[in-house]
Amino acid sequence: MFNPERPPEIIAQRWLNSDTKRTLKAEKGKVVVVAVWQLLCPGSQKFGLPQAMRLRGAFDESEVAVFGLHMPFERLEEQTPEKVEAYLQENGVTIPVALDKPNGTELPETMKAYELQGTPALLLFDRQGRLRRHYLGAVDDFRLGAEVMGLLIEDKDSPREMSIAIERKLAAALVDPEAHHHHDHGDGCGCGHDHSHDHGHDHHDHHHDHGHDHGIAHGLPGHVHGPDCKH
Repeated sequence: MFNPERPPEIIAQRWLNSDTKRTLKAEKGKVVVVAVWQLLCPGSQKFGLPQAMRLRGAFDESEVAVFGLHMPFERLEEQTPEKVEAYLQENGVTIPVALDKPNGTELPETMKAYELQGTPALLLFDRQGRLRRHYLGAVDDFRLGAEVMGLLIEDKDSPREMSIAIERKLAAALVDPEAHHHHDHGDGCGCGHDHSHDHGHDHHDHHHDHGHDHGIAHGLPGHVHGPDCKH
């Protein structure tokens, strides 16, 4: 069962924009943001990668690590490593990007390990390496910046009580986009997944309550690519 307290490592066949293999373990002590995308996903190109680059420019690299994870699960011949590398160069994307390891005809390895449902998506890890946020869909810049700052306030050895207190302050201050922008994809979406999907791993199961739900949360309205999407 997926455990956000001890999330799996990124399983990459190779890294782009990096001379070395990057790992979540090596980034412990920092806040880590992983922008999950794929070349054929318009939302990734419009929201995910540009936002990741803005985030990279807004926070010091010694405090916040920003990675991309290219996660192709459809029309793989159109999303080869060479094409992904060319896209990054042509569009000035300089953050390190992991290429999710393929698994034959099945979903790629990191996608399966994290039970990811589609692209674009965002994964936010705290200084202790715990997965604290998993957004499916585009996320507002202000919300993401506030989430990152909340995690930065915590120390790498902060007690759980501090995490809980900060989470409650964030929850009280940030407006839930779903409360004001209810988004029903309807039968025409064809995404083949529930956009309010919950991994089924709340912190009570691990004796740890941050005061928030690690289930997938919506960002901005818009189409999300899933494995069963019909284009």
